[in-house]
Amino acid sequence: MESRGLPYIEAEKSKIIVILGPTSSGKSDLAIGVAQKYNGEIISADSRQVYREMNIGTGKITKTEQKLATHHMLDIVSPKSTFNAAQFKKRAEKIIEDILQKNKLPIICGGTGFWIKAVVDNVNFPEVKPNQKLRNTLNKKSASELFQMLKKFDSERIKSIDAKNKVRLIRAIEICKTIGKVPNPSNNKIKYDFLQIGIAVPKEKLQSNIQKRLTNRFRQGMIDEVEKLHKNHKLSWKKIQSFGLGYYWITLYFQKKISREELFEKVYLAEKDYAKRQMTWFQKDKRIKWTKNAKEVHTLIQKFLK
Repeated sequence: MESRGLPYIEAEKSKIIVILGPTSSGKSDLAIGVAQKYNGEIISADSRQVYREMNIGTGKITKTEQKLATHHMLDIVSPKSTFNAAQFKKRAEKIIEDILQKNKLPIICGGTGFWIKAVVDNVNFPEVKPNQKLRNTLNKKSASELFQMLKKFDSERIKSIDAKNKVRLIRAIEICKTIGKVPNPSNNKIKYDFLQIGIAVPKEKLQSNIQKRLTNRFRQGMIDEVEKLHKNHKLSWKKIQSFGLGYYWITLYFQKKISREELFEKVYLAEKDYAKRQMTWFQKDKRIKWTKNAKEVHTLIQKFLK
């Protein structure tokens, strides 16, 4: 295993690798390989994988895979709670400093674009307190209605948010009603030197990956996982729905609103649409270096760490 020593610590700004891309693009495997080769530790930037007991439905890497490289920000909060970009940024920055103190390379890996942006662009989050009266009112609306409301407030935020995740939609509207929109990070001081590497996967290949991965998840017990969240952990169907994607549709299956035959197709289409939204978000950032294979990735990293 190769160690890069100290070049990314001795530089004026500490260097950080970001590995990003849409769902099912192979980010996790690549990040593990990079961590092993360059003496790094991985910080997960996935808005669902922070929750405990949500392993299959989120596509979380296994405990065995986690032992191949040190991982952070997995299984850190109860699914009964909520966890947002501001909380992610605060914890991630503390972890980054801890990794650098050990003379190791921080590697941020994930597909939640807004969370990645929060760290890369040092986004300042306003202290917007929960408005329970507003939340109760908004909660009566459908996800589609909330999405259209948010679109009027902040046309940029809708490009990255999960359109079926009512909790996140309501929080985004709550912030917008208080401060207008997500703060512009352009005047913020950037703390670190980032290399953002995107995994480019052809559309047909990505859709095939999503389908195969989803088939495996169903075989592994994705439906049972949702049932356990409801029965064993006392999560309401509404709360589970708030996690979006497969969690949204499986709750409808248990409530007999869709059939088992419809379920797989609904989840597949949701995952495919999510991947499209992820790419729409990432393609706005011209700093991202898109790569097609591991060789291109290692060439970029070696040049960056010199």
